[in-house]
Amino acid sequence: GWREKIGMRSVAVLTLIAWAASAYRLPVTGRRLPTTALRSAVAEAPPTPLSPLTVWGNKLSDIREAQSVSRSKDYVFPRTIVKADLGDAAHDELSWVKENAMDIKDSMITHGAVVFRGFETMKTQPGFVEFYETLGMHPCLDPLHSVSARPTIEGEGGASSKKSSAVYEAVNKESRKNFFIGMHNEFVGTRAPRAAAFVCFKAAETGGEFLIADGRKIFADIDDDVMGRLYERSIRYSVMELPFFGWVDSLPSFVQGGVMGALKGLASAAINAKVDFSVELLEQRGGYDDTRLLQARAPSQPPVVKHPVSGEPTWFCNVHSHSSKLRKQRESQFGAEKFEDGASQINKSDMYFGDDGDISDADLRHLDQVTNDNIQYVKMSEGDVVLLDNYKCMHGRNVFDGVRKHGVCWFGGWDGEEEQKRKEWDV
Repeated sequence: GWREKIGMRSVAVLTLIAWAASAYRLPVTGRRLPTTALRSAVAEAPPTPLSPLTVWGNKLSDIREAQSVSRSKDYVFPRTIVKADLGDAAHDELSWVKENAMDIKDSMITHGAVVFRGFETMKTQPGFVEFYETLGMHPCLDPLHSVSARPTIEGEGGASSKKSSAVYEAVNKESRKNFFIGMHNEFVGTRAPRAAAFVCFKAAETGGEFLIADGRKIFADIDDDVMGRLYERSIRYSVMELPFFGWVDSLPSFVQGGVMGALKGLASAAINAKVDFSVELLEQRGGYDDTRLLQARAPSQPPVVKHPVSGEPTWFCNVHSHSSKLRKQRESQFGAEKFEDGASQINKSDMYFGDDGDISDADLRHLDQVTNDNIQYVKMSEGDVVLLDNYKCMHGRNVFDGVRKHGVCWFGGWDGEEEQKRKEWDV
């Protein structure tokens, strides 16, 4: 009878929940677990610190006035450094980087991103490591470290040459080539790197551009009323869907609520044991058959933050990448998302107001248009690097064809950051 059905289905569902918690990862990236060789290499390497906690800054007292001030600014984004323009001064590339390290890091703060073109050093993984070490950047673990792991890129000599470089693969997988990665700041739950360096080891045959956008300019361009609603009500992301509960509808109606309550409690405990931020499970319905599911939502947060160094307000909201409606709209241009496995199917994201209200289609269209208007497509060649401030510069990736090999290193800070915080920034 229905009692036996509850018992058997509950065991099956709990097994799926345990698997889902272990498979959880940020939906836009399609990352996988590291290989045995990588685990061995990481075990032998000095520990890399966790990604730092997100710095939200103090609440803006007048969001409209802050937007008005931002609209009066003339942002130059990004700064581009071409080796050929430097002449003999950059003959020894690493010496030039060392001599100009503080100026480069100041430019990262002022301009939001610095694009390096035409350098030889960064064409290999070891050279890229030398570059950011010479610059005085402090690597940190991928912010997904608590929930999954992105594979690192092997340098010359394979896994044994990785040392503690923490150079991760960007989203290069063939199965994700038609997936347009929307604009986002890198953060997971309570953790966000301060900066990142994206490097091209091999460009795709077509497409695959690295996308950047100035969060300060997006903040300035958003309609006052839309910004007011978002800032007043905050925002909240759903980070996972567990579509395992359609069978509960076949139970007698008087037991459905109790069964779902018990399953939700067990699932919540399993997921919250996996991540280092609080996740709330909400009952929803979705899919072509309107099946019963549990949706995991992260805590609410502001869509705008004050920059940790310069104090400028900047858009820090991943609606462009996380909104399910905006992703669905892009399918008409780039094709449907290709879900390879069950893990990909549960790692579905969306965005809501902080009070769990739905954001209107009109507001989503506006946010999408403002973001698209600010995207710059950076076609990278072998050895090119984009050094970006993760709080000011959003990033994404265009669709592509052919083999693409880009890497990234996340940074929790850098030499000279404390001195920068004591400066008066003319931005």
